[in-house]
Amino acid sequence: MCRSHSPPATLCIALRAGLPEAELGQKPKECNVMKKYSPTTPARRHATIEDRSILTKKEPEKSLLLPLKKTGGRNQYGRITVRFRGGGVKRMYRIINFGEEKINIPGKVVALEYDPNRTAFIALVEYQDGTKGYILAPQGLKVGDEIICAEKAEIKVGNRMKLKYIPVGTEVHNIELVPGQKGKLVRAAGTSAKVLAHEGKYTHLKMPSGEIRKVNSECFASIGAVSNPEHRYVKLGKAGRARLKGRRPHVRGSAMNPVDHPHGGGEGRTGIGLKYPKTPWGKPALGVKTRKRKHTDKFIIQRRKK
Repeated sequence: MCRSHSPPATLCIALRAGLPEAELGQKPKECNVMKKYSPTTPARRHATIEDRSILTKKEPEKSLLLPLKKTGGRNQYGRITVRFRGGGVKRMYRIINFGEEKINIPGKVVALEYDPNRTAFIALVEYQDGTKGYILAPQGLKVGDEIICAEKAEIKVGNRMKLKYIPVGTEVHNIELVPGQKGKLVRAAGTSAKVLAHEGKYTHLKMPSGEIRKVNSECFASIGAVSNPEHRYVKLGKAGRARLKGRRPHVRGSAMNPVDHPHGGGEGRTGIGLKYPKTPWGKPALGVKTRKRKHTDKFIIQRRKK
């Protein structure tokens, strides 16, 4: 394509996000285009961040915050159990309502906020009983919207209800696996599961991975897809942004000594000298099946595509 006729960067990102309503000269309805910076430094040239203009400019709700202690990847004995963790900006944990604490109590969205502990945005909801709570913000939810969690509710973005009352073809998120145990599935930014069928006491769901799974129809799920679908296009641009997230430099096994890693040793750049890659503890790595919960295989109708 000629450079003079190439589409703008905002349109390219919208098309990659799979949004057909993205047209030349107009901003897509559900795509908050990526924010880019002027190339004042080599890192800034490629760094991108989500457009957070839809978020409310306010401090987080103080009553819904808890202190969050850092571990540095160490267990209760002080030994490193997760490598390459440490440092990072201090955070406060936001108490999120993943379940049905406010069942049958209508609420009004008063703010959309950023949460440093997850990829999705969160919504502050004020309920009719005067209390406030955070929920995962779905795509399309706006300040001022009315939402409710009930056994059977209107099919509207942000509402939460039992799977057996949700029509086939509806996108859902924050899904329970066991009734009463709060939402466990489909909580990451931009993800959603699709209701495929209702069969007996189970509902068939197509997961973001492509897996088709049976879930108890008495379980609750929220309507819509999770907010912030542009998160997948974020480029950190420099090592410093990774350090602010608490990630330390990742050292390759082939750069270590033989005593430290099965891939270590050798003069200069040499191969690993093994039939297959190994973890630092000598276990097979890359492509090895790790699923052990065979008792739940009966709930999986079709495994994900590789």
